[in-house]
Amino acid sequence: MQYNFKEIESRWQQYWAENKTFQAEFPSEKPKFYTLTMFPYPSGAGLHVGHPLGYIACDIYARFKRHQGFNVLQPMGYDSFGLPAEQYAIQTGQHPAVTTEANINRYREQLDELGFSYDWSREVRTSDPAYYRWTQWVFMQLFDSWYNRDTDRAEPLHTLVEKFEAGGNAGIRAACDADTPDFSAARWKSLSEAEKQRLLLKYRLTYLAEAEVNWCPELGTVLANDEVVNGVSERGGFPVVRKKMTQWMMRITAYAQRLLDGLDQIDWPQPLKDAQTNWIGRSVGASVTFRTVPDAHQQESFDIEVFTTRPDTIFGVSFMTLAPEHDLVSKITTPGQQEQVSAYVEATSRRSERERMADVKTVSGVFTGAYASHPLTGEKVPVWIGDYVLAGYGTGAVMAVPCGDQRDYDFAKQFGIPIPNIFEGVSIEEEAFEDKAGAVIANSDFISGLGQEAAARKVIEALEAKGLGRGTINYRLRDAVFSRQRYWGEPFPVYYDTDGLPRLLPEHCLPLELPEVEKYLPTETGEPPLGNALKWAWDTKNEAVVDNSRIDRQTVFPLELNTMPGWAGSSQYFNRYMDPGNSHALVSEAAIGYWKDVDLYIGGSEHATGHLLYSRFWQKFLFDRGWLPTDEYARKLINQGMILGTSAVMYRRSGTQTYLSKGLAAGEDTDAIRVDVSLVSPSDELDLEGLKKWQPQFEECEFLRENGGFYVGREVEKMSKSKYNVVNPDDICEEYGADALRMYEMFLGPLEQSKPWNTAGLSGVYGFLKKFWRLFHQGPDRTFEVLDGNPAKTDLKTLHKTIKKVTEDIEAFSFNTSVSTFMICVNELTASNCRDRAILEPLVVLIEPYAPHIAEELWQKLGHTGSVAREPYPVYEQQYLVESSKEYPISFNGKMRFTMELPLDMSREEIEAAVLAHEKTRQQLGGRTPKKVIVVPGKIVNIVG
Repeated sequence: MQYNFKEIESRWQQYWAENKTFQAEFPSEKPKFYTLTMFPYPSGAGLHVGHPLGYIACDIYARFKRHQGFNVLQPMGYDSFGLPAEQYAIQTGQHPAVTTEANINRYREQLDELGFSYDWSREVRTSDPAYYRWTQWVFMQLFDSWYNRDTDRAEPLHTLVEKFEAGGNAGIRAACDADTPDFSAARWKSLSEAEKQRLLLKYRLTYLAEAEVNWCPELGTVLANDEVVNGVSERGGFPVVRKKMTQWMMRITAYAQRLLDGLDQIDWPQPLKDAQTNWIGRSVGASVTFRTVPDAHQQESFDIEVFTTRPDTIFGVSFMTLAPEHDLVSKITTPGQQEQVSAYVEATSRRSERERMADVKTVSGVFTGAYASHPLTGEKVPVWIGDYVLAGYGTGAVMAVPCGDQRDYDFAKQFGIPIPNIFEGVSIEEEAFEDKAGAVIANSDFISGLGQEAAARKVIEALEAKGLGRGTINYRLRDAVFSRQRYWGEPFPVYYDTDGLPRLLPEHCLPLELPEVEKYLPTETGEPPLGNALKWAWDTKNEAVVDNSRIDRQTVFPLELNTMPGWAGSSQYFNRYMDPGNSHALVSEAAIGYWKDVDLYIGGSEHATGHLLYSRFWQKFLFDRGWLPTDEYARKLINQGMILGTSAVMYRRSGTQTYLSKGLAAGEDTDAIRVDVSLVSPSDELDLEGLKKWQPQFEECEFLRENGGFYVGREVEKMSKSKYNVVNPDDICEEYGADALRMYEMFLGPLEQSKPWNTAGLSGVYGFLKKFWRLFHQGPDRTFEVLDGNPAKTDLKTLHKTIKKVTEDIEAFSFNTSVSTFMICVNELTASNCRDRAILEPLVVLIEPYAPHIAEELWQKLGHTGSVAREPYPVYEQQYLVESSKEYPISFNGKMRFTMELPLDMSREEIEAAVLAHEKTRQQLGGRTPKKVIVVPGKIVNIVG
C-alpha cells in the first residue's frame, strides 16, 4: 500500500470531528494544561502559509501534553468585529455579518485541513451576541468601579459614595481626573443627582472625556495609532487629522505600576516586556507649575504644569513649549500671534503622534506671545508651541532647557531663543553639546557643588515651599480611548438620561444587539453609523429597544451611537474559553477554579502594546473585583517569528512602460514592480502571457528579454497579499499533504525567528514521510508487516536516543531540531531493516504531535482501535544508551588493521588474550611472538612485533 496522504488525512479529520477526539474534559481529575494561540481576524483572503506557524507549534505542544496525561484545553475562535468587514459592506452593501460568516467558514475549512487538535465545542466569535454580552458586562463593571490607591485595587463604586457621604473626598486617594474638586460631605449631600453623577464620572474606571484622537473623515471613524501610517489611514490611505472628541475612556493609568510589576511574575519574551515597560514609561521627577504673566490682552493668569525628571536643571530654563493641542494654547495666545498659531495648530493636526515622535530632524514651532513666570527666579519665560511636544505625553508641556536637552537646544537655535551658558561654569559650544548634555546645571547661589540627586531634592523643597511643585512619579501611559465611530463593533450598553448623562442598561437586558442600518457610513450630520438606525432608543419602563420616534427623555432615551474598539473582544476571550456556554457568568467558579490561567500562549510580538497590555489590564480589574483567581492570565508566552515570502520583481525603466529582464537592469534607473509569484518558474523566468492575462494593463508594455526569456529578481520580505508573494496552504496540502506542511514549517528554523519560505524544500520532508511509511510496509506492493520479536540493541539505542532528543526539543520549543532527529532515526532504522513492533509502535506515538494523520493511520494498522492522540508518551530509558561493549581499533606497530568488539567489563589481561587469539591477529603476526602488547581499556590495543 502506497502512502496516500489525501485519503489518510481526509479519513482522520472526519474521525476527529465525529468522535470529538480533542474535546477537553470538565470536570476532570487529570491535571490541566491550557494552551492557546491568538485567535485570527477572519479576512476574505483566508490563510497563507505564514499564518499557521504559531498554530502548528502550539498544536505540537498540546498533543505532547495530552500524551503525558494532561487534560488539554486548546480552543480556537475568531476576532470577528473590525473595520475591514465594515469597509467591504460600505463598498458592496453586503451586511458585515454575512461576509464575516463566509470568511469564518473559509478559515474553519483551512484550519481543519491542517489537522489541529482544537476543541471546537468552545469556539467563540467576538461578533456573536452571546459572546459580546460579556464584553458589555465587563464594561459595565468598569463603569461601576473606582480605583482605591490605599488598597491598590479596584472597588465597587458604592463604597466611594459611602466615603463621600461620610466625609467628602478629603483624604481619599483615588485614581481620578486631574481637575476633580475638593468637597465636604455636606457639599456632596447638597448636590443634585445629575451633579453627583458628573462628579462620579471623574472617578469611574470607564468614563466620558474629551480626548485627542486620530480622526479619519473619509472613514468616518477614530483610528488607533497603529492604524495610521504617514498621516493617512492604513486601510484606504485616507487623510487623518488630530481632533478633540468626546470619547469613552478606560482608566488604565490606574494600573500603570501594577502592569509594570506584573512583568516580573510572567515568563514572557524580554523584548516584549521591554516594549510594555517603555510604553508605560515610569519616570521619577517633579511636577512644576509655571504661571502665565497677565498683560494688556490677557488679565487672567493660568497655571502651566510640567513634569521633569531633572528638576535640578530648572535654572537652565529659557522658554516653555506646549503641544499644539494643549488646552491653554487658545487661552494664552495673544491677538498678534493668533493667525500664526491657528495655522500651525491646523498643520500639526494632520500629523500623527507616531510621526512626530519619530521626526527628530524637523524643527518647527510658533511663539504664542505669552510669557510665564519662572517658579524660583520670577523671570519671564516665553511660551512657544512645537510639535515635538505631545498632548498625550506627560502634561503636554515642557520646561525647555536647551543646554541639557537636544530637541530643546535645536528648537532654541532655530528660533534664536537665548541659551543660558550656566553649565557647570562652562560656556556651551555647539559642537560640544552632546558631550555636555545631561551634566548638572548649577546655580552658584543655590545648588553649587551639589550632586544631581541632592540638587534635585533642594529644588523640590524650594518648589514645595512656594506651592509651585512637588516630587512625583509620572507615567507615559495614557488612558485608553474606547470609542469607535463604526457600525461593526460591540454596542455600548448605555443610554443618555434627561441631563445627557450616561446610564447603564440593567444587566439582565444584555446583550444589547446591533440594530439593522441601511447605510454603514456616518450620518449626514456626522453622527456614527448607528445614527442611521431607526430603532435605537431605550424604553426604561418596558426595558426594550424601541423606535427613535418614541424618544421623550422621560421614559425613552437615546442609546449610545459609538461602538467599542477591536481590542474590546480580545481582552478576556481566554477566560471565556473556559466556560463558553455559560449564560449566567463570564466563567463559573468551578471552571475558573480548575483551568485558572493559560499555561502556554503563542502569538505575534506586534500585539505587545495593544492586545497584550489591555488584556492584562482587564485581567487585573476582574481579579480585583473577585471574578478571577489570578491577576496575570498567561504564565508563558512565546512570540513566533514570521515566515517571509520570496517576492518576484520586474524592473521598469523609470518614466517609461519598458520592462527589463533582470540581467539587463544593472546600471539602469528602474522602478521595482512586484508580480504574482505563481507566474514565475523555479528558474525565475516570468510567464509573460500569464502576466498579461493576470493584469491586462501589461498588454501594451514593452518587455526586453535576455537569452530568449524574461527573468525577474527576487526579494525576501513579509508575506502579504499586496506583495503578490502569498503561498496558499491549500495548494501545499493538495500536493504534499498537511503532515508535510506541518513538519516543514517547523523544520524551517527556530520558532521565534523569521525565515524565508521555499516551496521546493517541501519535497525533502515529504520524502521523509514516505520513508517513514515504508518502515511499516514491505515488498513492491508495500504490504504492512511488523514483527513481534525482540528488537536489536542498535535499534533500541536509536529509539531511545530519539525519544530523549525529541522530548528535550519539545520542552525547549526547538521543533526544528526535532524534525532533524526524526529524519536521522528513520534513516538508521531503514539501514538496519527494523521491523520490530517494540521499536515502531512507540515511534508512532512520538511523531504524532508533528504528523498526526500518518500516525493515526499507522496506529490503526498496528492493530489498535481508537485514536493514538491520548496514548501514553514513550518513556526514555537510559539503559539502552549505556554502552556495554567497545569497538576497539586493533593496531600493529601503530597502524590500525581491523576492529574488534569486546565487552567493556573485560580486564586488561582478558582483552589481550582475546585479541591475540583472533584469526586476523595470527595472520598479521605470521607465527611471530609480539614484543609487547599495549592495552588501554575502553580505547585501543596496539601490538608491537
